[in-house]
Amino acid sequence: MSKTDMISDITSNARKTPSRAVTMAAVGRMAGVSQVTVSRALSDPSKVSSETLRKIKEAIEATGFVPNAIAGALASKRSMLISALVPSITNITYTSMIKPFNEVMRQNGYEILLSETGLAPDDEEKLIAAHLSRRPDAMLLTGMRHTVAARRSLLGAGIPVVEVWDTTETPIDLCVGFSHMEAGRSVAEFAAGKGYVRAATVSAGDERALRRKNAFSDRFTALTGNVVLESNFEAQASLANGRAGLSDLIDQHGFGDGVIFCSSDILAHGVVIEAQARGLRVPEDIAVIGFGDQDFAAHTHPAITTVRVDREALGRAAADALVQRFAGIDLTAPLIDIGFEIQDRASS
Repeated sequence: MSKTDMISDITSNARKTPSRAVTMAAVGRMAGVSQVTVSRALSDPSKVSSETLRKIKEAIEATGFVPNAIAGALASKRSMLISALVPSITNITYTSMIKPFNEVMRQNGYEILLSETGLAPDDEEKLIAAHLSRRPDAMLLTGMRHTVAARRSLLGAGIPVVEVWDTTETPIDLCVGFSHMEAGRSVAEFAAGKGYVRAATVSAGDERALRRKNAFSDRFTALTGNVVLESNFEAQASLANGRAGLSDLIDQHGFGDGVIFCSSDILAHGVVIEAQARGLRVPEDIAVIGFGDQDFAAHTHPAITTVRVDREALGRAAADALVQRFAGIDLTAPLIDIGFEIQDRASS
């Protein structure tokens, strides 16, 4: 059989039976070498002659053969994959963190396997199990609250794990983030320092947002003696929920003056829109503070006061910590606190 006929036979069989991918043995037959030689060329090209390597490369290109990375990982004990689990792949809060993380990991020869977990711990647990079955060399997780089964699986996997976007004194392995409670308390002190005596919150339902909200409310009440009103949503943040949150505070609770702390900038933007629609002035009648310092926050009218977290620095710090783990370098501390800062703008 000619080489052309052999290529046609191999590729047509693969097309007719999708489950039968082009095999290493088929590549070897086309190149005129054994399957063992093909495997050797893929794992360590220096172990075969330049002529043999050329023939194997030609056969691979002709057939579209894709090496089995999982099988290679089992042999080498390294997959060169890093799993990254985030609550949302459309939320810029997480994508702007993952981008620099991915850049650093790729510079060090690793690829990212990214999945969206949502906010339910049980869903995260299932995805952790699915990712661990792919034998990643390390895993990035968002937050510190995981199911018992998930923590057990991660500890049993024996790979580096970096938890981000939060802090804890007892991480699974590494931790890069900031304190949500301190952020909430700092916003309360900022608001009280500006002379506001009435306050309310508009918050999404994820537990980190609720920790910020509760810390804000407790500290503001301690400083002013006034109870903080609340409007909470189980759903993720949206402009619509921001508008609905202010409507609820006004219509149900009579809130018409003071400061509103929102769990995200997008909710804060919704509050500003609703205030303007009702003829309320921001910040003269109602002041608004967001969280996250998303790209639009400085460019709304008025610009939104918010809490800034350096998401790019967080992503790089998480990647650098893993690279050091791979290099066998002991970190001085498993917790890296990148902090936050309040951006004082026109909405307050």
